Amino acid sequence: MNLVLLYPNDDVAVATAAMPDGARVEVRGGGELTLRTGVPAGHKVALRDLAAGTLVRKYGQVIGRTLTDVRAGEHVHVHNLGMPDDAAARAAAGAAPSATPALPPDLRRTFHGYRRPDGRAATRNYVGVLTTVNCSATVARKVARITEDDTEGIDGVDGVVALTHGTGCGMAAHGHGWELLRRTLAGYARNPNIGGLVVVGLGCEVNAVTGVMTDLGVADRVPVSSYTIQDVGGTSSAVQHGVTLVREMIGELAGTARTEVGVEELVLGLQCGGSDGWSGLTANPALGVASDLLVAAGATSLLGETPEVYGAEHLLASRATSPDVAEALMERIRWWEEYTQSQGTTMDANPSPGNKEGGITTILEKSLGAVAKAGHSPLTAVRQYAEQVPRSGLVFMDTPGYDPVSVTGMVAGGANLVCFTTGRGSVFGSRPVPTVKIASNAEMARRMAGDIDLDCSPVVEQGLPVEEMGRQVYDLLLDVASGRRSASEEMGLGGEEIVPWQLGAVL
Repeated sequence: MNLVLLYPNDDVAVATAAMPDGARVEVRGGGELTLRTGVPAGHKVALRDLAAGTLVRKYGQVIGRTLTDVRAGEHVHVHNLGMPDDAAARAAAGAAPSATPALPPDLRRTFHGYRRPDGRAATRNYVGVLTTVNCSATVARKVARITEDDTEGIDGVDGVVALTHGTGCGMAAHGHGWELLRRTLAGYARNPNIGGLVVVGLGCEVNAVTGVMTDLGVADRVPVSSYTIQDVGGTSSAVQHGVTLVREMIGELAGTARTEVGVEELVLGLQCGGSDGWSGLTANPALGVASDLLVAAGATSLLGETPEVYGAEHLLASRATSPDVAEALMERIRWWEEYTQSQGTTMDANPSPGNKEGGITTILEKSLGAVAKAGHSPLTAVRQYAEQVPRSGLVFMDTPGYDPVSVTGMVAGGANLVCFTTGRGSVFGSRPVPTVKIASNAEMARRMAGDIDLDCSPVVEQGLPVEEMGRQVYDLLLDVASGRRSASEEMGLGGEEIVPWQLGAVL
């Protein structure tokens, strides 16, 4: 058991295991220390005496300010560490250099995907049953449940997914909320992993089928049909009609062959959830290595969760390829500060109770660990929620931190693969896009083995270089993109996690 020092000038180190009061422990990175208090695994220990009001560094960056005098060897957490004022934190912040890695000569540069008529490549081939309004959600789910078994053993068809949501009526037919919903639905319809589409409405909703079909503009890309429950005679008839349409599409898609395509066709969504004190040491930086390799090979990597880059946005802005890109990111941070204030809260209301139990104290600490998912590549673009993302480069999308809402925006933006890091445990899926879940620590990976695709704890537990673990993540992502089923797919997850960001009045 020891403590891990992340950067030479850090004031704290991270416990690799639960340690008792009085233990004499090695600080990996230099020296030894006697603990003055017990400390749980993944939590922080002060490396030197810190007077009350001292700015505390981890990852080489400020994560908070001491609330009391803290002695070397003491546990550092919510009882003695709080948020600094914004001006002090920003003044102490450092920049992060960007770098594009040299691609190893043995790096895989292709995967086996489905080539679409418009030139894009898909990692899965799904029939989607898209709803215009929550009133048609039950019909869509029934249609998907009945027809899902029809795809078993059918080459070239990966499943049927109900693309439902909780709104579509009781809303103004204009404004931000309306635009978000229509953009999200259109994005799902256009996602390359959708090979056929059935659109189901009720018949009297604000978000009418006729308008949705016009917005989608996918008739020249995939087979598409639409109807309303009222027009076909009610729920039972609507379910049967939908089943008939979906079965016809399954027949059309049957036999679609995978072909070798370049990794530049991948759009990878980067997500973390249930983070702990190890997330920023193992899983997130390993994913960052994989992300950098993909970007260097011409692919797109998509970072989101604006509230969870708060306090680390300067690191991303310093890597922006132009002042306009940096300003676009900072504008989204300002929007969130104003938005949370208007809702009677603040950005530092995050982290969650589970994050804190896992060793994360402030949103600054959480964000610094979270941005590690994006590696060191230059930031090339910033996009609004569910906007289509450019091909190639590291892109930031403005999304909430809430996992289902965030990934919904990424899938709508064009992600055809998602990698989800977790320290506390996640049961997330994201049909029609496969989610690969990687664990930050071995205990959780063992406890939730059925939900985890890769354990990244050897970075700390065995001293495995993060670059080597990142290569394992990279290879796993290409395997899943080529058709290997992820843990969430094996368990049938991903049909309930489609949650568009809802803004605006409910009327």
